[in-house]
Amino acid sequence: MSQTLYIHPDNPQARLIYQAVEIINRGGIVVYPTDSCYAIGCHIDNKAARDRIRRLRGLDSKHHFTLMCRDLSEISKYGIVDNINYRLLKTLTPGAYTFILKATRDVPRRLQNAKRKTIGLRIPNHNIAQALLEEMDAPLMSSTLIMPDDDLPLNDPYQIQLALDRQVELIIDGGFCGYEPTSIIDLMADAPEIIRHGKGDVDWLMRH
Repeated sequence: MSQTLYIHPDNPQARLIYQAVEIINRGGIVVYPTDSCYAIGCHIDNKAARDRIRRLRGLDSKHHFTLMCRDLSEISKYGIVDNINYRLLKTLTPGAYTFILKATRDVPRRLQNAKRKTIGLRIPNHNIAQALLEEMDAPLMSSTLIMPDDDLPLNDPYQIQLALDRQVELIIDGGFCGYEPTSIIDLMADAPEIIRHGKGDVDWLMRH
């Protein structure tokens, strides 16, 4: 049976955050709320948990996993950021955006896009997600919580428990969450390219 922790979305209880991180560090898979929708994640170094997430979500080898990061300095550790893109990231983070960047050597090869050697990176604007990342002192390897036969992410903690009980170690109930995933912006080309229109506003980019 999956463990459920009821964590306050505005003022996360430190002891529960510590308990959640203990489970993640022991190899557990966590479902947790973000500023866009619920995500499913594990420790960056846990290959077995990553493979389980891939099977749970029915993902193929082309899927871009995302590293949830605390701040820009952590993004710069895992993605190659030039001066122009740094200014863009500074403007848009934290927020509901995922950025595709060239992966650094600190990113395990199994998490990189096989052909492009890229990685998705994002800084969530959500207190629970940020508290987890702060306590972990490392990124969370994450993916949007969309089940194989669904078009939209799961956003009701009760429905998440019904769907994933015994399949993940931890479900963090932070209340109802959004159902719109992040906007994905590819920063590998000469100009930013919108790969997915999501919650993060991209109208400003369309005008350029």
